[in-house]
Amino acid sequence: MHTGLLHSHSLLRYFVLIMLVVVVVVSLLKWLGNKPYAKLDNKLGLYLFIFTHLQLLVGLILYVVSDMVQFNSGTMKNEVLRYWAVEHATLNIIAIVLITLARTTSKKMTNDTAKHRRMFVFNALALLLIIVSLSMSGRGIFLPG
Repeated sequence: MHTGLLHSHSLLRYFVLIMLVVVVVVSLLKWLGNKPYAKLDNKLGLYLFIFTHLQLLVGLILYVVSDMVQFNSGTMKNEVLRYWAVEHATLNIIAIVLITLARTTSKKMTNDTAKHRRMFVFNALALLLIIVSLSMSGRGIFLPG
């Protein structure tokens, strides 16, 4: 079970990263170009939202069953255990909150430029946090595991 969850979590990361980059680039271009907020923009935000929350669900299950997440007196002293128990989860949950806020708050906005700006700013911050989290893991974005 653990191996399947780990592979799923690792594979889903690519979908999240691809969708996040697409949403950030499209929203930036449309914001700067003063373009209307179209159905495609809504769909891209929705797919990012879905992939991100699916990744969160798998990640939370992994958090509970993984042997890399330990809570003992040595966890905070060991940088690998601390990363998996605290830093990875914290940074990525903040990123997921930003992605969720981008989607939910932009849906309520009526100004298309403001929607694109909101989608860009919140999702770009989320992307930055995810890249920081991945770089802290020592594995990088494109390495397996």
